[in-house]
Amino acid sequence: MTQAEKVYTEAEIKERLTGALQHWYLEDGWLRRKYKTEGWKGTLMVVNTVGHLAEAAWHHPDLTVSYAFVIVKLITHTAKGITDKDLALATKIEDVVQWQPGKEDGPLEGTPADDQRFRYIKYDAAKS
Repeated sequence: MTQAEKVYTEAEIKERLTGALQHWYLEDGWLRRKYKTEGWKGTLMVVNTVGHLAEAAWHHPDLTVSYAFVIVKLITHTAKGITDKDLALATKIEDVVQWQPGKEDGPLEGTPADDQRFRYIKYDAAKS
């Protein structure tokens, strides 16, 4: 038997939606994020990324999938609210989906942002 998970209040959740989670928001009891893509290819890449991370974490979001966007919705169903599981998975999803190797000092150059043929996601402005 597992110990009951702490369910965060609305105020506590809003305090945590800063930094890496600044584009996430609370709506109707769910932690949500809309990722805008450049089209179907990018949408599928986001869906597959979220799917892999969620399955590996054994914590499964609801997704709304359209041609040029994906909405991720998180809640811990067993706790009937937002818990550390939701915040941790949101952080991991954000880290991977928003990753831009070309902006790091390393050998991976990233996709050419100035060439429409290779763009697949609309990255957020620089994170604060």
